[in-house]
This record gives sequence, C-alpha cells and structure tokens, in this order.
Amino acid sequence: MRRFTLLFLPVFLVVLALDQITKILVERSELVFRPLEILPVFNLAYVQNRGMAWGLGQGSHVILAVIGILAILLGALFWKKLFGPQANRVPLGGLLAAGIVGNIIDRLRLGYVIDFLDFHWGLHHFPCFNIADSAICVAIFLLILLSWTSDRSETPKD
Repeated sequence: MRRFTLLFLPVFLVVLALDQITKILVERSELVFRPLEILPVFNLAYVQNRGMAWGLGQGSHVILAVIGILAILLGALFWKKLFGPQANRVPLGGLLAAGIVGNIIDRLRLGYVIDFLDFHWGLHHFPCFNIADSAICVAIFLLILLSWTSDRSETPKD
C-alpha cells in the first residue's frame, strides 16, 4: 500500500493542481471575452462545456459527475484485475483519477467544465479540452498500450 501511495499520490496531486489552477486562471482572464491565438492552429479560449467529450450529453452535469465518481470507485476496486500488478501502472491511475476528479470538481462547483485548449485548422475546430481531459486520454492510451505489451502474470518487484 505504501508503494502505491508513493507512486499514485504525487501524480494525482500535481495533475489535479495543474488542472484546477489553469481553469481558475482561464476563468479570471480576458479569454472569457475573446480567444487568444498562440499559433496559427492553436488558441486559448474559454468554453463552458455543459456535457462530456465533444459536447455530448449537454446539461447532464450531475449525472456525469455521478458517472465519474462511479468510474473512480470501480477503477479502485478492479485496478489490479484490469491492469495487472505492475507498479508502472500506478502513476497512470493517478493521472486517470486526477483527470476525472478535476472535471467532477468543475461539474459540482460550476455546473459545467471549463475547457480552454482549442486546436483548429482554418474554420474546423477540434473540440476544446483541458488538462483533466488530457490526463484521462493519456492515461487510457498508455494503459491500453501497456496491456498489449506486457504479461499479466508478472509480479511487482520490490
């Protein structure tokens, strides 16, 4: 358990702090009034996402918060069974949990999630996202990749 806490907790706390700090900064900035072009294909923009990924499920923030809480609880209960005992997956759990918790905090505090990373090509915009969304996507991608490349019968080496 101690090893789990040493690996999980720092990742969780750093990612959650980065997510919440960036959202607060965006919320208090001029981005609320107009986007800021950083690169020809990237803007910082303030978006109130009242749904989930790509704006699906608009207006169901309480249901989405409950789903997020259930995902964390089920993940905690079945983590080892799903992804094996390898220690390298524990930090990914911190990344995934921080992303889910970061968006739950927004949903419960504001009734929506603050998104601000806006990639586009001309007039075609990829849906805005935030640090929490990025953490969730990176964690899931790496967990899938690791599940394909490692042996589930491995035991952790202390």
